[in-house]
Amino acid sequence: MTYADLLRPRTRPLARLYDLAAVVGGSLLVALAAQIALPLPFSPVPVTAQTLAVLLVGVVLGARRGAAALLLYLAQGALGLPVFAAGGAGLPHLLGPTGGYLVGFVLAAALMGNLATRGWDRHPLHTAIAMLLGNAVIYAVGLPWLALFVGPDRALPLGLYPFVVGDLIKLALATVLLPAAWRLLGREGDGTI
Repeated sequence: MTYADLLRPRTRPLARLYDLAAVVGGSLLVALAAQIALPLPFSPVPVTAQTLAVLLVGVVLGARRGAAALLLYLAQGALGLPVFAAGGAGLPHLLGPTGGYLVGFVLAAALMGNLATRGWDRHPLHTAIAMLLGNAVIYAVGLPWLALFVGPDRALPLGLYPFVVGDLIKLALATVLLPAAWRLLGREGDGTI
């Protein structure tokens, strides 16, 4: 069970409408977080709040809805809506140096949703591990893609090292907030771990 499952209507038509609204809302949350961007003069990859939003969308919506929200987000950007970091848009942006991170978002949201369904967002240690795994998926796709543009020797200094501290801060924030939210809901023991 995910956070979104708690409010999901039981009747099929309303449940489908709810799922659609959740997917659209998730894509818009990631688009909004992408606008909180700090360009780095030495890297094509900006610092954004995007990765935290991606991982949270997966946790809150679950694997299917989370991945669908990120696929919708990519489609919005590919169609020219300014949803990528700092208002970026279009296929060239999606296929450029940061495109691998964007593709990794879909996989990370699916993984986070899968882990949340298994209760990994209910306890701080499991939440921290889940967040690390979600970030690892993003980097596993983003870094090799970035290396195609900047060379393998420059991918880590430009696409990983500058972001470790920020990722650890996001991880710590989620590690505190996600289990606390379940405690507030009185559901912290419902996970399957």
